[in-house]
Amino acid sequence: MSTRNKQNEQPVVANTEREEEREQENVCPECGGTLIADEEHAETVCADCGLVVETGGIDRGPEWRAFDASERDSKSRVGAPTTKMMHDEGLSSNIGWQDRDAHGRTLSSRQREKMQRLRTWDERFRTRNSKERNLKQALGEIDRMASALGLPKNVREMASVVYRRALNEDLLPGRSIEGVATASVYAAARQAGVPRTMDEVATVSRIDEMEFKRTYRYIVRELSLEVRPADPEQYLNRFESEFDLDSATKRRAHELLKTAKEAGIISGKSPVGLAAAALYAASLIEGEGLTQDAVAQVADVSTVTIRNRYHDLLTAAGETDALPTSATPESASA
Repeated sequence: MSTRNKQNEQPVVANTEREEEREQENVCPECGGTLIADEEHAETVCADCGLVVETGGIDRGPEWRAFDASERDSKSRVGAPTTKMMHDEGLSSNIGWQDRDAHGRTLSSRQREKMQRLRTWDERFRTRNSKERNLKQALGEIDRMASALGLPKNVREMASVVYRRALNEDLLPGRSIEGVATASVYAAARQAGVPRTMDEVATVSRIDEMEFKRTYRYIVRELSLEVRPADPEQYLNRFESEFDLDSATKRRAHELLKTAKEAGIISGKSPVGLAAAALYAASLIEGEGLTQDAVAQVADVSTVTIRNRYHDLLTAAGETDALPTSATPESASA
């Protein structure tokens, strides 16, 4: 027999031996019956004679149960999580920018040029049409603004979903990508209960405030977004963190706003101005000594607004003793 034939026979013999070993593992040593796994009791038993061949088996499956494919995908913890903050929802891969091989060695100049060409083509394949390029640009803009505003991840996800809805419902013609992205961030922050003022959002945006307000109203109307009026207490929590205040002062500021709500004097007034006024009024009552200028700078409102609003808050709470003798409300818009 030739050497080639002997070499061909060796893998066949090895495969046959492995198959025989597997068959023996699944055969009962007592009666030759078929072995089955009893997952409930973590045992391997014979289906014919009932002999327990193995106990204490390890269940290598997941601890959860799923009844359809979508439920299984949502519960699975294998692989990277999907996210609406990426145009492809994080399902694709990309070529890194390290310019190093698997051993950490720097690539040669020719290899670096080759990798740069591959990255370029990889980027083109990931954004194959204008809609995907639009979405990628917008999501990058949303992430930039959210980072500048200190918004958490869940708000960025919500803003990305709002923009995707606007794109899918063809609301972008006649409006800039930056405008719709800015409106999405503002709406998502309001919906998530971590609002930012329009001035704050306009500051980090690349569009003017007029376009921002117009686009925001359009997006909310066309998408039927449920955006509740901003609660002054949501702004108050953020303003308080800018000062080293006693807990009594913080508690009194929230009590002033609660009393004002019950008295019905906050309707139609700026929640930002009310929050700033409540903080200043509470500092007067508790003797903290905050100045109107300091509070106005943090809240980005005028001192006139604070003077008008804190007078109303103290009057509603019956704390007129804390009012300076010369304090009278001035006419100013909130």
